[in-house]
Amino acid sequence: MPYDADSFDGAIASLVLHYMEDWTQPLAEIRRVLKPGGRLLLSLNHPILYPWKHPGEDYFQRVQYTDELSFAGQAASLTYWHRPLHETMTAFLEAGFSIEKVWEPPYSKDAPEQIVPERIRERDAFLSFIFFDLRSAK
Repeated sequence: MPYDADSFDGAIASLVLHYMEDWTQPLAEIRRVLKPGGRLLLSLNHPILYPWKHPGEDYFQRVQYTDELSFAGQAASLTYWHRPLHETMTAFLEAGFSIEKVWEPPYSKDAPEQIVPERIRERDAFLSFIFFDLRSAK
């Protein structure tokens, strides 16, 4: 990134990293531009989604997968990298971040019915995403 080291108090990476196999360079670069003690708020597809959508697959393996979706009647393919939770958290720690908070918010009950899978519409909670509040090493 075209920024000096220690330039920012905070950064946000929302639903970005799960599209990349290797997080080493992106996390190192974010860490480089954050001031010591800087905050990174990050969200990912929840790792439970992969085995839930692909029964019988091994949760503990890093694997690339593609979901075929439809947005407003247009077909789309989204390709992701699944990582088990322990691998995700290890990547953050190895990049020089501490993990301040992890949370798993449910989908909003106000979400349009057509975007919520029918099999979960009656649930009070469902794991869709996982959020991390990280701090750069001081």
